[in-house]
Amino acid sequence: MSRLLSAALFLSLTGVAPFALTAQTSVPPNQVSNFKDTSMLKPPPGVPVAIIEWEDLECPACAHAFPIVHEALNHYKIPLIRHDFQIPGHIWSHEASLYARYIQDKISPDLATEYRREVFASQYQIASKDDLHNFTQKFMTTHGKQMPFVVDPTGEFEKEVRADSALGEKLGLNETPTIIVVTQKHWIQVKDVMQLYTAIDQAQAATAGSAAPAAHKK
Repeated sequence: MSRLLSAALFLSLTGVAPFALTAQTSVPPNQVSNFKDTSMLKPPPGVPVAIIEWEDLECPACAHAFPIVHEALNHYKIPLIRHDFQIPGHIWSHEASLYARYIQDKISPDLATEYRREVFASQYQIASKDDLHNFTQKFMTTHGKQMPFVVDPTGEFEKEVRADSALGEKLGLNETPTIIVVTQKHWIQVKDVMQLYTAIDQAQAATAGSAAPAAHKK
């Protein structure tokens, strides 16, 4: 789907053959987006497989993908590299990402993930920035935290969110969610979130296949 229509973009794999250094695939097959600079599509150093995702907290497709992605993270015990990317015309998603960054940096990453989960689940109840503020204040109170009068007095969270958007623009993405399974040598764009597990299986198999065959040493 297009960015303006808030359509979903997901990652996928097409085969089990070994991947070249810069190999890229998608599921369904032959649907890889025309990205520009893919140099950032790598897991952290020492991590074989990870998921990179750009999401918009006001995007219904992102809300649909969220539980599936996080179930996969728990199942495979792999990390998520999450980026915010606002869709033009969404009236409160930018502020939501600032609240999420405040919770992540000042309280706890786990609580920030729960905040995102609850925002996605409550999108239909949030029609304005005031609604979002009230929702966030209630969330903080429910979890025994105090809502600050000014969430981002120094602009640090604004810089983080804008850096995420800039990275997405460098990649050339134009839709959310953009979900990509990455290894140190290749990446797979998931076009159908229901095939995310298949994509991770394929990535892990390719990574295992490229490992040094220590068991065959004499």
